[in-house]
Amino acid sequence: MSTTPDLESPEAIAVVDDILAEVGLQHGARSSRKSSWAEGQRKPVGRKKAAAANAALTPAEQPAPVFVPTLAGCEGLTHGFSTRAGGVSRCYRPHLPQHMGDLNLGFTTHDEPEKVRENRRRFLQAIGAGQFQRYALLSQRHTPIVRLIERAEQATDDFLLPGTMRGDAAMTDVPGVLLTVQTADCVPVLLFDPRHRVLAAFHAGWRGTLARIVERGVGTMRRQYGTDPDDILAAIGPSIGPESYSVGEEVQHEFTSQFTYADALFRDVYDSDPIREKYPLLFLTARAPGHSPIGPQLHLNLWEANRRQLLDAGLPEVNITVTGQDTTADTGQFFSHRAEDGFTGRMMSAIGLTD
Repeated sequence: MSTTPDLESPEAIAVVDDILAEVGLQHGARSSRKSSWAEGQRKPVGRKKAAAANAALTPAEQPAPVFVPTLAGCEGLTHGFSTRAGGVSRCYRPHLPQHMGDLNLGFTTHDEPEKVRENRRRFLQAIGAGQFQRYALLSQRHTPIVRLIERAEQATDDFLLPGTMRGDAAMTDVPGVLLTVQTADCVPVLLFDPRHRVLAAFHAGWRGTLARIVERGVGTMRRQYGTDPDDILAAIGPSIGPESYSVGEEVQHEFTSQFTYADALFRDVYDSDPIREKYPLLFLTARAPGHSPIGPQLHLNLWEANRRQLLDAGLPEVNITVTGQDTTADTGQFFSHRAEDGFTGRMMSAIGLTD
């Protein structure tokens, strides 16, 4: 009895369509990336990515920031991690109801600047930061650079413009300055020393994490302000989670060379696919056995990597909060550069002292 799969079956055709869509192709034609999605249309996505977006689609008319109770209880402290809910941007999800939009807080090439400015006004109001007059807006480049704001004049007085201060972290003890970082999968980390009234905001992608940007930041707080790590409260915000973040072996090698606990940050994840299992011949490659990309994927836990850095820097475990929200798995609530193939907005994490 033949075991050859029916390549004309609806299931097989759907699989092939998904594979072609992942690389911007369709049967008999090549889709132009520019014409198909750069002008505001929805970019074709694979079956799993589309399912994640649709399953989590719960748009809201008002911004819905994420707050951390340990920071929310600190006198004079304002903070918040934005989501994509409650904005006016429609370029990334034109199918939303007309009275709803995304809260894109980054000046991306696809969005209209005035809509971004309106989104930023809404975000400030949502986190209760309307009284701030100075803002640390960074030009982020996945560096380990920490910018110290020692005088209010070092920060911009216009929150509605793109950042020009090169770096991936900001730190200050100056009241009235709102520190911000932008993300769309990378890890945002907020720190606050209530004794010395010092705060910091970090953008930690895998490169920044590898460069120990958060651990080095705690060292800067100790040296510059006399901070005792025992006093620091830390929040690791919404970002790509360990179930979603597949990486190559070269990334694992980089972490292994830097951290004694690197093995605890990685694990193999097998993504079971009933179609792949039922029709294995569809996924055959010309590679030698054992060298096919089909099979377990190596996943990195950036939440744990940054949590371990904070522990190594001296923070008590009880002082560290991980919100545990996976941006890639929930594109209905968060922007995700990976899940949306770069065609996405930016979230913002902010922290500041009012007095």
